Amino acid sequence: MQEEQQPAPETPHKKSHHKDTPEVYILRDWKEYLGESFLIIFSVLLALILTEYFSSLHEKKETKELLDNIRTELIHNKQKEQEQYTYQKNVLKAIDSALKSAALQQKILSNGVLHLEYIAPDGVVNADLTTVAWEIAKTHNITTKVSFKLVAKLTDIYANQARIDKVEEKVASVLLSWESRKPENIRTTLLLLRDNYKGWAFDRAPSLIAKYDDAIKMIDEEK
Repeated sequence: MQEEQQPAPETPHKKSHHKDTPEVYILRDWKEYLGESFLIIFSVLLALILTEYFSSLHEKKETKELLDNIRTELIHNKQKEQEQYTYQKNVLKAIDSALKSAALQQKILSNGVLHLEYIAPDGVVNADLTTVAWEIAKTHNITTKVSFKLVAKLTDIYANQARIDKVEEKVASVLLSWESRKPENIRTTLLLLRDNYKGWAFDRAPSLIAKYDDAIKMIDEEK
């Protein structure tokens, strides 16, 4: 006979040695919440103020560099314009001499070829006026960072430079015209050359040179 299997004795449950940990709730009053809120607001405002401060320092430094570059360019252009004024004075004297001399006119226009070297040995113009610093400054919104008076002065100066620079184009249009190659038109050609030099460049030079000095002084005051 098979022995009846006795059921295994029940193993008593082990009692847990860990008691449930009671949850602790920290109660804070409204003053603590208000203090934390003020601290957060203060931190945000401080960060904004510091950001604005350093941004302002960077902008001032950038503006100073832009003005320094413009100042340097104005000094360079003033020197070149003075040189050009002296050169064009001699060109005008040569044209006046040619208008009085038929022999010189024949040398200037010989066999349909205009010999400009008799009146302008170094070319139509002998110096270039630059605009690089001004153009770069405008891309950095310099017009919103300095006084209106300075902006107006600089705008006027560079506009006058552009007009003076057109003398090369205007003189070239006379020299390259087929009418200028006719011997009977040589006097008219010389008169047109003189008028273009005077109207576009020579007569504007003294005023522009004075404006350079004004602008340089204004930049020094602005910085």
